[in-house]
Amino acid sequence: MSSCCGAPEPVKQPNCCGGEPAKKSRPDILLWSTLILVTIGYALDLFADDFVQTWPSLASLTAAIRQLMDSMWIGLALGMFFVGVLGRVPREFVTSLLGKGDSFFGILRATFAGVLLDLCSHGILLVAMRLYQRGASLGQVMAFLIASPWNSLSLTVILIALIGWQWTLLFIACSMIIGVASGLIFNWLEARGTLPTNPNTIELQDFKFWQQAKEGLQATSFSMNWWSSMLVEGVKDSRMIVRWLLLGVLLASAIRTFVPIDSFQTYFGATLAGLGMTLIVATILEICSEGSTPIAADLVTRAQAPGNGFAFLMTGVATDYTEIMSLRETTGSWKIALFLPLVTVPQVVLFSWLMNVLGS
Repeated sequence: MSSCCGAPEPVKQPNCCGGEPAKKSRPDILLWSTLILVTIGYALDLFADDFVQTWPSLASLTAAIRQLMDSMWIGLALGMFFVGVLGRVPREFVTSLLGKGDSFFGILRATFAGVLLDLCSHGILLVAMRLYQRGASLGQVMAFLIASPWNSLSLTVILIALIGWQWTLLFIACSMIIGVASGLIFNWLEARGTLPTNPNTIELQDFKFWQQAKEGLQATSFSMNWWSSMLVEGVKDSRMIVRWLLLGVLLASAIRTFVPIDSFQTYFGATLAGLGMTLIVATILEICSEGSTPIAADLVTRAQAPGNGFAFLMTGVATDYTEIMSLRETTGSWKIALFLPLVTVPQVVLFSWLMNVLGS
C-alpha cells in the first residue's frame, strides 16, 4: 500500500526496445500567448496607468484584466495547492472518503464536499479534474463541480450581505439539489453505456482508512523538498486548465470594456426573455465566482429578478467553455463535456423560472 502522502504515482515510460517513439514536447501556444497578453495588460494598469489613459478603451481593458486577476489569483493558487496535495493521495483514500461512486450517498458526499471546500469556481475546477484522475466516479465529479462554483464560505458571507440570508440559503439548497440530481443522471448515463466510464476508478478490498492513513503519515517526511516538489507538481498539473482561464480573462475583459454593466439592469428582468439573455451572457462572460457574485446580486436587487441571479451563478459552471474544455482535456471525451450543459441547464432554467415567478 502506498503512503497517504507519498510520492506521486510514477509515469509509465516508453519501452526502450520498441513501441512508439517518444514525442518531443511542443510549447503550449495557447498557454504562453494568453499568459503574455494577461501579464502585459496587468503590468500596464499597474505601472503605466497614466500612459494608457490616453486610450480609454485600452485603459478599460487593462483595468478589467487587473481586476479579474486580483479576484482570481487566491482561488487559483489554492486550487493548484490542492491539486498538488491530491496528487500525493493514493486513489484508495479518495475512493474511501467519497464512498461508492455509483451510490446516492457517494453523490451526496461529493456534493457536500464541493459546498464545504472554500475555493472559487476556478480553484474548484482544478480540484474536480484531479478527483476524476484519482478515481472519483463521473457522477461524483459532476456533483462536486456543479454544487460548488460559488458556495465557498467567504462568498456565502458576501452574498448574505448583498441579497440577504433567505435568498442565499435558497440558492445554496437549489444548487445542491441540482448537483445531486445531475450526479445521479451522469451515473445512470454511464451505467447504460451512453457515456464512457472513468478508467481511473478502483475497487477497494477491505480498505481500512484510518489505519492506512496513520501508517502513511508516520512514514512520510514532510521536508522542504516534499513541500516544494508537491507545489511544483500542482502548478504543472494545472497548466491545461490555467490556459483556458487566462483566455477567459481576456474575453471577459473585452466584454466588460465594450458592454456596459447598465445593460444588465435594463435587459435582464424577471421574464423568460430576461432569463434567456442571462443564460447567454453568463455563458459568454467567463469570470470567477468572485466576479459573478456582485453581478448576480445586482440582478436580484436592482433588476428584481432573483431567478436570473441564480441562473447567472449556476450557468458559469453549466455552460461556459472553461468547464467544457477542461472536462474534454481531462476525460478525453467530447460527449462527457457536452452532456454537462445538456443535463444541468434545463434544471437551472426550471429553478430560476420558479424563483422569478414566486419571488419577484
